[in-house]
Amino acid sequence: MFKPEKIRNIAIIAHIDHGKTTMLDSLLKQSNVFRDNEKIPERVMDSYDQEKERGITIFAKHTSVFFEDFKINIIDTPGHADFSGEVERVLGLVNSVLLLVDAQEGPMPQTRFVLSQALKIGLRPIVVLNKIDRPHADPDRALNLTFDLFVELGANDEQLDFPICYASGLGGFAIMDLKDPRTDMRPLFELIIKAVPHPPGNLDLPFLMQAATLSYDDFVGRQACGRILEGKIRKGDPITKVDKNGHPTQHKVQRIEGYHGLRKIELDEAGVGDIVSISGIPEITIGDTLCDPNHIVQLPPITLAEPTLSVEMMVNNGPFVGKDGKHVTMNKLRDRLSQERKANISLKIEENYRDDAARICGRGELHLAVLIEAMRRENYEFTISKPQVIIKEVEGTPQEPYEVVHIEVPQEYSGTVIEELSRRKGEMRALNTNEHNITSIEFLIPTRGLMGYRNNFLTVTRGLGILTSVFDSYGPHKGDIPGRPNGVLISNGPGKVTAYACFGIQERGSLFIGPGDEVYEGMIVGENSRDNDLVVNVVRGKQLTNIRASGSDENIILTPPRTFTLEQAIDFIQDDELVEVTPNFIRLRKRLLNENDRKRKG
Repeated sequence: MFKPEKIRNIAIIAHIDHGKTTMLDSLLKQSNVFRDNEKIPERVMDSYDQEKERGITIFAKHTSVFFEDFKINIIDTPGHADFSGEVERVLGLVNSVLLLVDAQEGPMPQTRFVLSQALKIGLRPIVVLNKIDRPHADPDRALNLTFDLFVELGANDEQLDFPICYASGLGGFAIMDLKDPRTDMRPLFELIIKAVPHPPGNLDLPFLMQAATLSYDDFVGRQACGRILEGKIRKGDPITKVDKNGHPTQHKVQRIEGYHGLRKIELDEAGVGDIVSISGIPEITIGDTLCDPNHIVQLPPITLAEPTLSVEMMVNNGPFVGKDGKHVTMNKLRDRLSQERKANISLKIEENYRDDAARICGRGELHLAVLIEAMRRENYEFTISKPQVIIKEVEGTPQEPYEVVHIEVPQEYSGTVIEELSRRKGEMRALNTNEHNITSIEFLIPTRGLMGYRNNFLTVTRGLGILTSVFDSYGPHKGDIPGRPNGVLISNGPGKVTAYACFGIQERGSLFIGPGDEVYEGMIVGENSRDNDLVVNVVRGKQLTNIRASGSDENIILTPPRTFTLEQAIDFIQDDELVEVTPNFIRLRKRLLNENDRKRKG
């Protein structure tokens, strides 16, 4: 067990794709936590399969590295605003943060969100200007912009006097001055030891801890993770849980787990400053206090920001139900959602919302899509409605969520983007163009206005634009916002799609299906080039005759079909449409008449 003076607890925070996880790779490799012959994958902390595929961090993860005789607990946090619930909770576990800023791009919107949270609770960040070995890196400009951001967010004098380090996570080096030799990460380790305060607390006082995050284990149930604030704890000790209402219950510690590198290890005892998971308290929730039975204390509750979007999850009642998925009944869906609710508390899940539907509320489309994607990989099959924003009543007037949108596009596309976002009730806050003719635009826009826009944005900017958004606040309801301008092409019957039918229809719009695909009546098979829905026959075969044609048949040349990812499909649909999710297919379809009636009643 380490003394508190020899422990340092830090979190790494940054905008998405500014190199947090790659930086951690270098810190782990250079602190000798791996065996010499151990095969180490890239972005080793992103262990969840969706994190590897999407290239982003979704869940906050703990690790510990050792430098000389110090133990450094590091928490890798998500950079995407949809997972900000993860960031809010873990900042309470640490005594400082490493703020990574891309030396080329400077601070970005998500940097602002996570930094404001850290400054608010009084942490003094260490600024690491990352990727300084890139050709267009401009660390001085990035540093000036970072300082301006600190001032804008109301940092105090001590926070403004932040320590600075230059680094390259990929290159595996850190330097204190740009002229220093670029060898290894030692300067960053030394800076962490020097600049991060050790965790406060006394080993001789009675045990005290607050549950900051939860995990779930099939053998021992819920596990409460947090930093030990006072005293020490042993396996088998009696422990008291005090819930948010101040009600104490008695329990016994079944297991204590800490971290060594990436491995979870079982501990016999842990003390002040250690970040540990404790098992044996089945009904524990975020913010509950764990304390010594003879010294009952209640710590202030942890408040989590409310979700802003909701979707309905229903059984799949289409013609293809059960052909692909294994779990198709509402009971199976409810059981799976109930399991998710035990560990993932940033999602709000209403399993008994309606007899035939559950309601899932989250921070954004990506936040919801991660759960949906996880379920389809576990052989579940269901349908999803269009996301709806969660409206609040404030003093009798409806209010809706607003987001700050930061956009970077080549200058020639900026006019189209500004026009479309203004049409969707956005207000432009800032606009500037740099010497490379890249225009940066900042908008404040209702979340409803942003839904369904991302697909359109990529098309309009030929894939060259970057769009990021972060929740800002609730504000006045803006009334009707125009949705998707185009209608859809709907199949008029079941069967296999033919190339001949596709060739005749592709002039009407873009198709989502190709020859040989199975379709059914009511399935959406494409997007119409006009604003109305159109029923089409995509299974029609060519009428054959017994007369041979000599070269009169034209060659059938088909445009490749448009394929949707899960988020794109959720983004695309309108209120009267559904996404059908199965392990191997994502289909779109119109709601059946009785589903529409039920929705109106609901």
